[in-house]
Amino acid sequence: MPKRADLTEGGRGAFGRHVLPALLLAFVVLSASSVQAAPPASPTLTIHYVERRVERPTPLNNEPPIPDDEGLRGAELGLRDGNATGRFVGLSFALKPTVIEPGADLQAALAALARESGPLRFLVVNAPADDLLAIADAPETREAVTLNVGAPDVRLRDRDCRARLLHVLPSRDMLTDALAQLLLYKRWNRLLLVSGPGADDALYADALRKSAKKFGARIVAEASFDARGADLRDSALKEFALITRGPEHDVVAVADERAEFGANLVYNTASPRPVVGTQGLTPTAWGRPVEAWAAVQLQGRFAKLASRPMGAIDWAGWMAVHAVTEAATQLKSSDPAAIRDLLLSKKFEVGGFKGRALSFRPWNGQLRQPVFVLWPGAVVAAAPVEGFLHRRTELDTLGLDEPESACRAFGGNG
Repeated sequence: MPKRADLTEGGRGAFGRHVLPALLLAFVVLSASSVQAAPPASPTLTIHYVERRVERPTPLNNEPPIPDDEGLRGAELGLRDGNATGRFVGLSFALKPTVIEPGADLQAALAALARESGPLRFLVVNAPADDLLAIADAPETREAVTLNVGAPDVRLRDRDCRARLLHVLPSRDMLTDALAQLLLYKRWNRLLLVSGPGADDALYADALRKSAKKFGARIVAEASFDARGADLRDSALKEFALITRGPEHDVVAVADERAEFGANLVYNTASPRPVVGTQGLTPTAWGRPVEAWAAVQLQGRFAKLASRPMGAIDWAGWMAVHAVTEAATQLKSSDPAAIRDLLLSKKFEVGGFKGRALSFRPWNGQLRQPVFVLWPGAVVAAAPVEGFLHRRTELDTLGLDEPESACRAFGGNG
């Protein structure tokens, strides 16, 4: 019969002599390992979010207005995500927002920000093109990396580019190239173009013309429409039937960036044709229907934070902060110079819930990325569309390729 364990004083003494020291040693080893596993804390890296508030038109058809916190909420989510991963390597990040009201002095705001915060190293900027260039050229930002999340202007990636100015939001020509690829894939080659009166509408229409020529589509006719003075609730059926009459076409392409009339074109065209462009079937960096490649996780986190869907500029704000924090995490360092050099290098890649690694083009600072073509209910395609090839990466079929760009600030060949 097996003996019971010896629990006499002698037995306890043997337990104490042999087992307790081993347990104590294991505890010390585990404690030391835990101490070694915790990396030393680095100084908190501050990212500045700078926004120029702009006047917006009253939305049509009781649609919800563009949120006042568009872009900022995305940057805040990027900060949360960055701190969640950065803590494992001893890094922490902070976000400091600055909103400049319409008409306020931009240079004075930058000077005040630099006096308050010290050297500005990383700026996420949601502002029109001219303000963005003024920020990039300001003496307060001469050592900073500026990330554009609000201006789609092609000239910022072309002759008006700046060193250390990176573009997270797709350019207009990236958007219209994505749309043109899908139209060519579907063999909807003939476009009837309707443009609004605004300067941004003219830029979008010009991008559409260039994309059509680039990929072999054809604009068969053009018309213009000014919604000022018109009551589209009563006249849309007649007015749009009139301006969309013309040569045989496959789609009606609309350039209406201020959303003054484009939504009312849908189902009001003279012929039963899809509406594409700024309304209808739309190319965009992000939208509510995007769910693939685990994007539904990002959508859910954003909705919980902001209590609304994530838009394209929200995604760009998130992506800009994510790029900075990801570069720091890859380096395991909060050194601004090292982070800047990695962001500007050819080897930097970052995820963006778009199904592939994203990177900044070394000749003009534009973020390479897929572009979604969607309507409010679903994603129809993600460009580059199948069959459009490039010697380097299919992502470079969207927007200015290196030989096309006149940018010199990044050393591109233009």
